[in-house]
Amino acid sequence: MRKVLLIIALIGISFSSFSQDIFDIGIRKIEIFFNEPNWDDTLDVYYANDSSERLIADSILIDGISDQDVGVKYKGNSSYNVNNAKNPISIKLDYVHNGQSIDGYNVLKLSNGFKDPTFVREVLGYEMAREYMPASKATYANVFINGAWNGLYTLVQSVDDDFLNEHFYERKGPFFKVDNTNVTVAGCPGGPNGIWKYYSDTNCLQKAYEMQSTADWTPLGNFLDTLNNYFTEVESVLDIDRTLWMLAYNNLLVGLDGPVNAIPHNFYMFQDNNKRFSPILWDMNMTFGTFTNGFNPPPIPTDLQQLDIFHGSTNAQNRMTVQMFSDDRYKRMYIAHMRTIMNEQFVNNNYYNRALQLQSIIDSSVNADPNLFYTYNDFTTNLTNVVGGGPNGIIGITELMNGRVAYLQSITEFTASPPTVSVLNTNSVIPHTSVNIIASIANANYAYLGYRYTFADKFEKLEMFDDGLHGDGSAGDGVFGATINVDARDVQYYFYAENSDAGIFSPERAEKEFHQLPVVSGLVINEIMAGNVTAVADQNGEYDDWVELYNGNSFSLNLNG
Repeated sequence: MRKVLLIIALIGISFSSFSQDIFDIGIRKIEIFFNEPNWDDTLDVYYANDSSERLIADSILIDGISDQDVGVKYKGNSSYNVNNAKNPISIKLDYVHNGQSIDGYNVLKLSNGFKDPTFVREVLGYEMAREYMPASKATYANVFINGAWNGLYTLVQSVDDDFLNEHFYERKGPFFKVDNTNVTVAGCPGGPNGIWKYYSDTNCLQKAYEMQSTADWTPLGNFLDTLNNYFTEVESVLDIDRTLWMLAYNNLLVGLDGPVNAIPHNFYMFQDNNKRFSPILWDMNMTFGTFTNGFNPPPIPTDLQQLDIFHGSTNAQNRMTVQMFSDDRYKRMYIAHMRTIMNEQFVNNNYYNRALQLQSIIDSSVNADPNLFYTYNDFTTNLTNVVGGGPNGIIGITELMNGRVAYLQSITEFTASPPTVSVLNTNSVIPHTSVNIIASIANANYAYLGYRYTFADKFEKLEMFDDGLHGDGSAGDGVFGATINVDARDVQYYFYAENSDAGIFSPERAEKEFHQLPVVSGLVINEIMAGNVTAVADQNGEYDDWVELYNGNSFSLNLNG
């Protein structure tokens, strides 16, 4: 995990951390100035009308940097209340002036700490998620409105065109927010919103999805048709690996206010250049067991600690979990990802140490916050112990995760022994050749190679064999191989291996991380002549510019591509 050195200066009641990026961990100081004296009432009206309209703030200062005429509105679902003194806020810096931004970000999302006495669930949740999948950056901000301190907020990166370009190398693909829209569409079924459900009339998708791009509903409709009716072809329309990471992460952290819910919501779906949809996490403030709707009776700590690892597998309203957990291989991959997160973040108490660091940064602001939802004692207590009682009690983070890890380590899926994988390809290869990718794999009955050439490509999957026919040495020697054709680009690759009980990836964070096979030609530029007017004539007496290449190999090279 990246380690950041923080130099924090106390200025009045606000901390300010000076850094290269607004989302570097620290506390920003955001000052919003409205000419409108009844700004709060106006924002409440816009929210009540479900309007996209924003109230224009005449100026905003972010750590002393000024922008003019920014658009402000309230956001959120359960975290918003007309009676709240501190509601979640969305700030659009380029609402009036196109191109206006801070550190390249033109939209800032501010969460108010609802349902999180620790004030670290959201920042910690996003930070860990980014180790394994595309997820927003998050930090903290002290927010002042017309000179009055409104309290401490979580500052979260918006999932927008810039986010998509950062993670998918594409800005304008079909893009949808997944949540209940409260839209009634004539001729469409009533009842619960049909997220993941296929409708032959794509207009019905407006009930459960918000269009975030200029695309029509057809790509989403085609994806849902495949998910529901042609699941064996789902890898052509869905990034399976990112989906499994997302499901594993949500389940492990008992983040039920999201995609693993009975009615899944709080995430985005984006179709990349490979025509595959990927899910993107959103709204992490109620992770670590704070969302308990759907439990009847209300859960006790054991219910959360021992949440079924295949939660949702029989829930007809969540077609994604039903379908994914009907496939044994996907289940083993899912458990492999969950095991990686558990070992890297929770078994070693990394999450707890990081939570303590975050709380130390915001401690003074929380203690002085005039509009905090909880007491300072709740802030210090809830990291380890429950706050409140009965159905409204909020389980402590370590109380939840210590019990959850102990439970997972006791069940068959986590006590099963996965294969072991050792990478054997370490040397560079020559362009435009066939290459045997090999690995030493033990305790496996199946393995595949995932490979690609650029970040924007999808990983192609090729089954590996230990049969002596795939560059793997002798049959049955424990070395598995697969043969691919390389061009002039380096190869990004990973392995997946499984037996009947468990699977494993190499590297374990694949496909987020991967091995790399260098493709090196041995070709060098020996001499170069540029701007050649009268210096050196060629064999025809002409003064052309030229480059002399030298092949240091003992064989000819193909210079195509």
